Order: sequence, then C-alpha cells, then structure tokens
Amino acid sequence: MKKYIFFLLSIFLISCDVTNSNKNAMHSDTNYRPSFHFTPAENWMNDPNGMFYLDGTYHLYFQYYPDSNVWGPMHWGHATSKNLVDWKEHPIALYPDEHGYIFSGSAVVDYQNTSGLGTSENPPIVAIFTHHDPEKAKAEKIDVETQGIAYSLDQGMTWTKYEGNPVIKNPDIRDFRDPKVFWDDTNSQWVMVLAAQKKVMFYSSPNLKDWELLSDFGETIGHHGGVWECPDLFPLKIESTGETKWVLLVSINPGGPNEGSATQYFVGDFDGNTFRLDPTFKSQLDKENNFWVDFGRDNYAGVTWQNTERSNGNKLFIGWMSNWDYATKVPTTTWRSAMTIARELQLHKDENGFRLHSIPATELDARFEEIINLNQTKVTAQKTLVEAPTVELHKSKIEMTITLQQDTDIEFKLSNSANNSLAFGLDASENEYYVDRRKSGKLDFADKFAHRLSVMPRVSTTNTIQATLYIDKTSIELFWDNGKNVMTEIFFPDTPFTQLSVTTSNEIELTHFTIDQLN
Repeated sequence: MKKYIFFLLSIFLISCDVTNSNKNAMHSDTNYRPSFHFTPAENWMNDPNGMFYLDGTYHLYFQYYPDSNVWGPMHWGHATSKNLVDWKEHPIALYPDEHGYIFSGSAVVDYQNTSGLGTSENPPIVAIFTHHDPEKAKAEKIDVETQGIAYSLDQGMTWTKYEGNPVIKNPDIRDFRDPKVFWDDTNSQWVMVLAAQKKVMFYSSPNLKDWELLSDFGETIGHHGGVWECPDLFPLKIESTGETKWVLLVSINPGGPNEGSATQYFVGDFDGNTFRLDPTFKSQLDKENNFWVDFGRDNYAGVTWQNTERSNGNKLFIGWMSNWDYATKVPTTTWRSAMTIARELQLHKDENGFRLHSIPATELDARFEEIINLNQTKVTAQKTLVEAPTVELHKSKIEMTITLQQDTDIEFKLSNSANNSLAFGLDASENEYYVDRRKSGKLDFADKFAHRLSVMPRVSTTNTIQATLYIDKTSIELFWDNGKNVMTEIFFPDTPFTQLSVTTSNEIELTHFTIDQLN
C-alpha cells in the first residue's frame, strides 16, 4: 500500500513539474514573441520563400517543420498580410514527397499562362523550389538536389505538384538549390538564378517547365567562407541618376562579417544571359570586399517580393531573423524564429562608388503613433532619455538625428530592472557602429551568441548621424544614415527593456528625436 501511495505521489509530483515546466516555457515564449514581426504559431521556421503580391495581399511562404522546434524535413509554411505587420498563418502549402523535402525557392504569377498550367482568365501562380532527397544525402551521393515546380489556381492557397518534376536535374553538384525566378521582359523569357556551392548559375525558360543553362558567376568573386545560398537578381535604378543596374544577392553560411550567416551583394549588368560586375563596383570589391545587405548577425536568406516594385523601381525585401550559429538553441520552445521587418532596397552611387541601402517599408508607418518628442535635446555626458511607463520600448520605433563634434563616442543603452542591457552606438576611434548584447539577458544557450561585439564600418563621414530603430521584444533593427549602414540583432532579456539612456564623450544635440509606439 505504501508503495502504491508513493507511486501515486511520484506521478502527481512529476506531472506538476511537467505542467509547471510547460507553463514556464509558455510564459517565456509569450514574453519573447514579437508584436510586429511574423512568427509561426508553433515549431520551426527559417528562410522566406515564394513571396509575391497579388490583389492587395502579400504572400509569404517559409521553410517550416511542423513537428518540432528544431530543423527537420522541410515544408513550405504560408502566411498573408495586407499591411506587412499583421499576418495570418494558413495551412501548410507544400509537403515533402517522393522526390524529397521542399527546400527554398520562389513563386511567380504567370500572367501570360506561359506554363499552360492555368488559363488566360485565371493565370496560375507557379512555385519553383528545390527537392532535397534525404536518402541520397544519407548515402553521401552527389545528386541530392533537383528543382521542381507546383502551381496554384486559387491565388496561392492550395497547390498541385507538376507531374513532370524535376524540371531541372542535378548536374553533379552537391549543393544545388534555392531557385529565384523572374520574368525578363526585354528578352521575353523566364530567368532563374540558382545557388551551386561556390557560385550561382543562370537558366532561362519559355514556360517554367523547360530550362536551359545560360551561364554562371562568382566562383572566385566575393566571400567564400561557406556555401552560397538563396540568391536573388533584380534591376534597380540609381537614386541620383536614374541609370539602371542589376543587383545580385547571395547568402553565405558561415562567413558573415560578424561570424555565421549573412547576405552579400554585387552590382553589375545582366544582358539576359550573363551577369558581369560593373567596373566601378569591381574596383570597390577589389579594395574592400565588404558589401553586405546587413552587418548584424540576424538577417539571413533574405530575398525580394515579386510584383511589389515601388514607383521608383525599388524592391521590397524580407529576411530570416536568426543565425545558423545558434538558431536551433535560442530560448523559445513552442516556436522558433521570426522574419525581419519588410525593407525597401535602394541603389545609390556617389564619388566612392555603389552602396545598397535598406530602409523600413513605408507600410509600417500606419501602425505606429508618436508618443515622445525630444527634439533639440542636448547631452553633455549621460542622460536618461525615456523610461516606462511613458512608453513601451519593447514595441517601438525611434527616429533620431544627432549633431556631434568630431571624434565623439556615443552609446545608447536599453536596460531593465534585471540589470540586463543592450548597447549600441558609434566608436569614433574606429569609425564603427556596433551592437553589444553581452549583457542582454539569457546568453548561455549557445557559445557563439554573445562572445563579441558586432561591428560595421561607418560609411558616412559627416558630423551628423541619422538613425531609425525598430525594437520588438527580442530584436533591434538599426538603420543608420538613411539606410547606408544596417544592423539586425536578436536578444533575450529576463524582463522587457524599460529604459533608454545615452552616454557621450563630447556634447551632442539630438536635433530630432521621436519615439513612436505600435498602436
């Protein structure tokens, strides 16, 4: 009888412990789930895939594993939004099949029904993706990855796999994936850019089903610290001249500027067959080879939306807000990972050459309202700028313009009652912006999460700094100097940050400083 009572008591205590553990996990996840970034309702997510805009709706597909909070057999998840802030998650779009897992890719609206998979009255949406064969991978074969397509006749809500898959067989390359497709109006063809280990390959097709190899690029160009992934190719007009150049994005892991995952870019010309570097950009690349979409540690595999060109031709972009150095270990349990905010990519050129700028998508503005205005505020050494309950910093947008003297160090610090802090600012002696999350809260889940500062060279040399910041519970996205310098980092404080202060080595003036809060 005593053993029976002891057994029942043990079961009760174990179930209480499991229940409490689950409650703690749920509580932690609630504290960490972003307010205005997309996250899946549950389980694992990584790369954004297949994004397109149609009839007032943004479609976002993503690498998804529905059975665990760590990476596994890949599916395509699906979410939609009308404003790029409020997202609705839908049932899984694409499941693994006899060809393998569904890795990253893209989607296009086939308006002319070139594929014959729809009609002129109801043109199909065609998804192009990588099939990854896990059995071949396990057997260490080379031809692990092929390219397949699926089509939708109900605006991306349900999909049918093409019976003729694969549409591109493996050409004896182990890492052969992540097709990004667009319509080349000049040459009346579909163009695909595809990652192939240390380079990208270009294909063309008249119908999205029959593909011909055109050329390749990059085997000895750019960074090669890891495998090339998730390419994208698109034209942009130079902001100052209106001249059109082509921008090629290539993600790489590892090998980023602050370790781990990151996305590099190249500027050149594409003639419908071959991508060639612009001579000015090649000269820049030869000198510094330091061209990254984002210098922070947490913006990877980002690509652009189809059908969303701005009136000036600029492209809308979104990335996966994590890093393969620690993505599977971050301290959320019911779900893992978020996307960055949507950003507009701009191409600039000045006496120093080309730069790709990123600025927050203007669609976000409608969801924020001004709470605090500290224009014309002078700081001589240290000042607390704002603290709760005046504003909820963990769901805020901050815009600032700072006038400073030469050789002035500036550090902003987010802090809370648990003695956690996240610091960011300018190191004048190194002429570098930085983010320091070494005291930001939970750190011990991964050795490489907070063992160093993240830094990036400041491109501008004026005595004025402009910045736009988005802070959302566990992330900060810093757009310095009108998007010339961008840094995205995640963090996990024990309690939300409630205070923002600034420290400076010389007097500065916040000529413009406002804090908006998510409404």
